[in-house]
Amino acid sequence: MKVLIASDTYYPHVNGASYFTQRLAQALAERGHEVAVIAPSLTIGNDTFKRGSVKVYGVRSFPVLFVPKFRFVLPWIINRRIASAINDFKPDIVHIQMHFFVSRAVLAAAQKQNIPVVATNHFMPENLSHYLPVPQFVRNAINALAWKDAVKVLNKTYGVTSPTKTANTFIEPHIGRTLPAISNGIDLVRFNPKNDGGPARAKYDLPDKLTLLFVGRLDKEKNVDVVLRALALALKKVDIHFCVAGHGAESKKLEKLARELNIEHHVTFTGFVPDELLPSLYAAADCFVNAGIAELQCIVAMEAMATGLPIVGANAVALPELIHNGHNGYLFEPGNVPELSRRIVEIFSDGALRARMSEKSLEIISHHDINKTLEAFEEFYREALSKHQNR
Repeated sequence: MKVLIASDTYYPHVNGASYFTQRLAQALAERGHEVAVIAPSLTIGNDTFKRGSVKVYGVRSFPVLFVPKFRFVLPWIINRRIASAINDFKPDIVHIQMHFFVSRAVLAAAQKQNIPVVATNHFMPENLSHYLPVPQFVRNAINALAWKDAVKVLNKTYGVTSPTKTANTFIEPHIGRTLPAISNGIDLVRFNPKNDGGPARAKYDLPDKLTLLFVGRLDKEKNVDVVLRALALALKKVDIHFCVAGHGAESKKLEKLARELNIEHHVTFTGFVPDELLPSLYAAADCFVNAGIAELQCIVAMEAMATGLPIVGANAVALPELIHNGHNGYLFEPGNVPELSRRIVEIFSDGALRARMSEKSLEIISHHDINKTLEAFEEFYREALSKHQNR
């Protein structure tokens, strides 16, 4: 099958939708499909490059000030390039990853050429609007308009998926039908409990002690400041180290907060961690934490679970689908520093508890094997092709 994937965020962007798209494209190619991607270019012009075994048609894009590696496109200058890419690749099916400029332009071009299109939704305006300094009724109006715009695009496709049942509960009332939930999936060969943490420990000079880990963008909605404050309390009872892997707008503020809390010697800020070193970094840790409140699934939590780590996470959005409270980790109320601190102390004070939670993480994550995800998407594509042929 020739699959063309379109996304407004792709390599080298650092976010969940980008990583999902990259890994889906590569995994489909490894299963024998011919796969190409249309995404923002790496330069201010159109470019074409290979990412693994996947051909990427880059459409003219521009850097975003103060957001490293992120790029945006202007809708009125990309249509010709997109039409040309579709003519060159001649896909059997197109899979758009959202409803923004690149994806909607690809949808329009594919429909003109009578090519079926499906979509995966990674969007939830409620995760963004709550940061706006406006009354709640204004946020509600903004959310309604944002959903209306998204649904206008998504309803033009032959099918829409989301990564979790929770994510579907947000979009189904707007789209007016029940949607399938197809997990982002995880490579259980690449991320596994037998990986060696030595390379990551050496690279980032991590001390030889029990380690709490966070991986992700250091942006406001990730609430890493909550973890730092909880760590300051936990260190009164347990001697552990906290590794913060990633970069973002909050990086400097978080480093300053660690100094103000007088815990900077218990925290390592690695900055961006290259993809090839991630399996080792998870293996170097003993527990994973995510205090974020905007996770429609959370790929990094899945990677940690596949490595056999207990998880402590905010009881928000889709994290409870991965974190079974008291079984493979603990949930805490978002922003509750004392509760998070208490859970950290419980896990790091009891080796037998960590071992039991580790086994449960491995059991839960086995249902998210990337091969199951790929089989689900292949069936999703076949159904769309059948609907298209019947029409």
